[in-house]
Amino acid sequence: MSLKVAIQMDPIDVIDIDADSSFRIAEEAQARGHELFYYTPDKLSYREGRVMARGWPLTVRREQGNHFTLGDEQDIDLADWDVVWLRQDPPFDMGYITTTHILDMVHPDTLVVNDPFWVRNYPEKLLVLQFPHLTPPTMIARDLETLKSFKHEHGDIILKPLYGNGGAGVFRLDPNDRNLASLHELFAGINREPLIAQKFLSAVSAGDKRVILVDGEPVGAINRVPAAGETRSNMHVGGRPEKVGLTDRDIEICAAIGPLLREKGQIFVGIDVIGDWLTEINVTSPTGIQELERFDGTNIAEKIWQAIEARRA
Repeated sequence: MSLKVAIQMDPIDVIDIDADSSFRIAEEAQARGHELFYYTPDKLSYREGRVMARGWPLTVRREQGNHFTLGDEQDIDLADWDVVWLRQDPPFDMGYITTTHILDMVHPDTLVVNDPFWVRNYPEKLLVLQFPHLTPPTMIARDLETLKSFKHEHGDIILKPLYGNGGAGVFRLDPNDRNLASLHELFAGINREPLIAQKFLSAVSAGDKRVILVDGEPVGAINRVPAAGETRSNMHVGGRPEKVGLTDRDIEICAAIGPLLREKGQIFVGIDVIGDWLTEINVTSPTGIQELERFDGTNIAEKIWQAIEARRA
């Protein structure tokens, strides 16, 4: 099966080819004989009933500093393509949301991965709210007094933007911290969105596990260990990836959420587990497949394409 595959992603020239999941997905697609086209989100448009993208035919190679070649720039009608990858990074703002509305107009005749309707309705820090028995105590609120009451109850908490990513703006407020009001003032001056607070999990010192699911099934995990003096374990801020296996609790969590992910067309998902608790379900632009492949020898990109090809067949 040869598919025409368009990839909507951030600028390809600055990616780390040894870590970027979009690159590995494109590399595997090319190896399987699929035709690649690349464009950035600002090049997506709706035009008189057609969903268009201005971009370039793409060839990739695992060669540092010379990892891609672009053909001549052209406009394509995404209705003529088999697969569109929704792969730009958050923040999950109105620009991101608008792309999901536009891509909705060609899906599912053109298979958009992940399903844009449910990406829009299941941003990472909100989908977990459907599984309170799997998550640590969590609050979403904008009102300062409400947040204060949560901190008073739990003492040691994590406070972060509801639609942030990559560990940006994540704060630990321990029982002696007096900065909640100041942080609330800072965030309130930036946007009108609520904040998310969660009880701090001391198990994070041993790592924040990223479990990869393909079409609702767990296929492996990596552990991300915070740098010395850091609470955040994100690799963007210095977290160290380590080899790790799936525990019985990980499998239990995946069994609870997997059927919903599969039903809603979330083919490539990365969940975050600290200790025994689910903290995020990442559906927008999950990462980790290259690290997992290096540790376990498991070709996650191959499994992803097998799931997509089965749907297209």
